[in-house]
Amino acid sequence: MRRVAVLAAALVAVAAALLAPGHAAPARATAAATPPTAAQLLAKVTSCTQISSGKYRTDEETSRTVPVCDKNGAVFWKADMDIDCDGQRTTQCNEDTDCCFQDDTAFHQSDGKPLNSAALPYVVVPSPSSTWDYRKYGIKGGGAVAIIYNNKVEYAVVGDTGPTAIIGEASYKAAADLGIDPDPSTGGTDSGVTYILFKNSTVSPIENHSKAVSVGQQLATQFVNNN
Repeated sequence: MRRVAVLAAALVAVAAALLAPGHAAPARATAAATPPTAAQLLAKVTSCTQISSGKYRTDEETSRTVPVCDKNGAVFWKADMDIDCDGQRTTQCNEDTDCCFQDDTAFHQSDGKPLNSAALPYVVVPSPSSTWDYRKYGIKGGGAVAIIYNNKVEYAVVGDTGPTAIIGEASYKAAADLGIDPDPSTGGTDSGVTYILFKNSTVSPIENHSKAVSVGQQLATQFVNNN
């Protein structure tokens, strides 16, 4: 019995020493990796392997200057940002605020309703055409996207389709989060936006932005490591 008591006292002394100030307790879990910065992502898209058969306009009145480019695990383009305010009617997005408002989006929430441009960051892809068909490159509704502007990264989803000849459009919420004027009539920016769309990715449900962030950060890390 005396030996047991001595052993127990020794164990208590060791535990007390380990927990004393200056002696860190063993880590229970490895900290999550820090997601890539805007600079790290942009460093991987400095050159373009063009996969579109032609180039896109950023607006009706501009010339065709924007190619769609291929990378390991993603496609990307560099363009402007026009504001897509389509989908559910909100204070920010309706027939009064947007001359071209449509009450639907190409892809829908899990409850069947159109997406909410004022609440959900999403990107618009050009509708399939002879120039480029996003569906042939693993891009689909609800796919994860990283949008980079002014040293900020916004994670979003593919949420709508647009004109066949124009590229560079995202939702009201995506613009607002990036510090871009989101007004559908007067907002947007003329240049400086990079869109990285991750191939064969899915955010489910599509309207869950926190899920888009977690999936997007994971894929962005893989993108930086694999390119």
